[in-house]
Amino acid sequence: MVLFFVMMFGIGFILNMLMKTTWFPAYVFIIVILPIVVYSLWDHSQSLGIYLESFRLVDYLTAVAGLIGAILSGWTIQKLRLGGYKMF
Repeated sequence: MVLFFVMMFGIGFILNMLMKTTWFPAYVFIIVILPIVVYSLWDHSQSLGIYLESFRLVDYLTAVAGLIGAILSGWTIQKLRLGGYKMF
C-alpha cells in the first residue's frame, strides 16, 4: 500500500509540474488505470459482480492508497502554487 501511495504521489507530482495541471493524475487514475487493471485481470467466464467480489480488502486498500497518493499530489502542487512557487 505504501508503494502505491508513494508511486502515485511521485508520478502525480511530476505530471502536475510538467503539464501545469492540478487534478489530472487523480482523474487518470480513476478513469484510465483502475478500469484497465480490472478489465485486464477479469476472467470473462464470470460476471463482473462476482469478479469484483473475489477481491479482498487488501486489494481495495491498495487501490485507495494509490488514489490518495494521486489526490495528495494535486493538493501539494496547489499549496505550492498558492505559496508563490511559480515553477509549479
